[in-house]
Amino acid sequence: MRRIALLILLVWSCMMYATPQLSEGARVSLLTCTPGTEVWSKYGHTAIRVEDETNGMDIVFNYGIFNMMSDHFYWKFVRGETYYQLGIDSYTAFKRFYGSIGRQTYYQELNLTLEQKQKILDALVVNYRPENRYYLYNFVFDNCATRPYHLLKAALGDSIMSSYKGYAGVCFREAISHYTGKGAWVDFGINMVFGSKADKEMTNEERLFLPEELMNYISAAHLADGQPLVKEEKIGKFDIAPVPWYANCWSGIGLFGVLMIALSWYDRKRGKWSWGVDLALVCVYIVLMCLVVFLTFFSCHPLVGFNWRLLLLPLIHICARAVYFVKK
Repeated sequence: MRRIALLILLVWSCMMYATPQLSEGARVSLLTCTPGTEVWSKYGHTAIRVEDETNGMDIVFNYGIFNMMSDHFYWKFVRGETYYQLGIDSYTAFKRFYGSIGRQTYYQELNLTLEQKQKILDALVVNYRPENRYYLYNFVFDNCATRPYHLLKAALGDSIMSSYKGYAGVCFREAISHYTGKGAWVDFGINMVFGSKADKEMTNEERLFLPEELMNYISAAHLADGQPLVKEEKIGKFDIAPVPWYANCWSGIGLFGVLMIALSWYDRKRGKWSWGVDLALVCVYIVLMCLVVFLTFFSCHPLVGFNWRLLLLPLIHICARAVYFVKK
């Protein structure tokens, strides 16, 4: 009950713009949660823990709160206009929740001065004000992992250096596909709507939108004076199932071509054209093209755009169906 009362007091203090003053024994940690089964949880999660036994404080600041029941949620999500918010919870409740859905929580206690810890808490309190806590979510450039990183960077300046390479030299498309795991159709769909921007090589900072990348980057980081950024940690590797071969964009297109050739041979053998299949596929092409055009011009998603691979589908379709007319 005492912890709950302190949490309520802290939330009230944040809303009244008063920042709790940390003691010398205060600790600030980066929390990383392993992936879940839902589409939005497949990439993991990041949060910030502030612990101060002197003040009876052990809380988590979480930038990943959203409300699926809000008005027109799915329409806003498609258009890239989904608002997330910063939430506060006790560490016990946070860890219990993620544990209840089969997700582990790793921690990294940061090697910070009291002034730096206070600076991070001050920024979090300002972010939690009613006028600031909601933000326009951007899957790549403004999410639950990028916000803690930029807070940490603001507190430490440009003194963070890391030897971790990770996804260096990898494009957004490849990195995102890695985390879809067994979600074959999710991966295929994402690859279809991603445009050429997704094939851009990520910079060192851009790849930190992935919680696991941020965790490993921080683990290998050190300060300007050579001291490690992490004082103590318990981390692990995300258990990601490999993407099935048929979910690969090129594999899917190749398989489509083989099926079209097989259909043409079958029609040629029986001497009858399967007009229904062609008509259905034409309808699919039209729907896909309309969807991509809509997302390209009316969506705020940064990586969405016209995908020239989509043009291969009707082209392969036409070429494959030409087999029907090959002389016997």
